[in-house]
Amino acid sequence: MDNHSYNFPSDCTPLTNCKSARKPAGSTVVNMGNTGKNPPRDYLLWSLCNTFYVNFCCLGFMALIYSIKARDQKTLGNLQLAQECSDKAKWYNILAAGWNLLIPLLAIVLIVLLLVHLGSSQGSFDFLGEDGFQNFLKLFSW
Repeated sequence: MDNHSYNFPSDCTPLTNCKSARKPAGSTVVNMGNTGKNPPRDYLLWSLCNTFYVNFCCLGFMALIYSIKARDQKTLGNLQLAQECSDKAKWYNILAAGWNLLIPLLAIVLIVLLLVHLGSSQGSFDFLGEDGFQNFLKLFSW
């Protein structure tokens, strides 16, 4: 086959740069939406940490649900509903983090108080001795 069977202009062959036969390119407009406002945060990582740590009263799990809803709505472009779910996720995360810090602190305080009480009781308290468990039970008997 020769080049004359194709309908190319004489100065334009398939592997050459032919600018005269090309039409000028049109412009492409991409709508980015409202670029001045940041999309709402979804707090997904914080929700995962709260879910897997203590998760008292399932607050971390509720935060995880709202975080996923916020991410889904942000992906769909519904920024108002995404902001509402983001706010709920944030407050559930704050409550869950508060409980996650409070429970170990209360456990430490109770252990310290128990040790102080045992140290101030009559005589010494032998944790590992023969009568240790019986002495421990005597502390709580009236």
